[in-house]
Amino acid sequence: MFEISVNGKTTTADVEPDTPLLWVLRDTLHLTGTKFGCGVSACGACTVHIDGDPVRSCSIAIEDVVGSDITTIEGLAENTLTAVQLAWIEEQVPQCGYCQSGMIMSVSAFLKENPNPTDDDIDASITNICRCGTYPRIRKAIHNAAKKQGGQ
Repeated sequence: MFEISVNGKTTTADVEPDTPLLWVLRDTLHLTGTKFGCGVSACGACTVHIDGDPVRSCSIAIEDVVGSDITTIEGLAENTLTAVQLAWIEEQVPQCGYCQSGMIMSVSAFLKENPNPTDDDIDASITNICRCGTYPRIRKAIHNAAKKQGGQ
């Protein structure tokens, strides 16, 4: 039995120690906004924040996040959308939308570290995969969100 903090609430999960966090979130806690894409940390669909850092939850075991603060897409905003979420809507980023929760989680953490990114910064740091190829809209939304947050 593991006690973990997810989206500001303490909860327990009765799973094996090596169970990937992704499956605890989706199957045990029923937080299905975090998506399974590849299972090998390549695509980023499963990105969550652990202590504020973007982490691909398919490759980290539940036993390794005990004592950490985990934030999923469901816990990113409390009563209002974040600047990143608003920019995503304004720039009409999603096509199929499958990768978007992981992308938003990655971008949210990225903009905290780099509030005024260049296109080169974005290309180097946002390594999530969008199979629909909405990268031009993603880049535009990142710049939009940076402006909303007081950057650019």
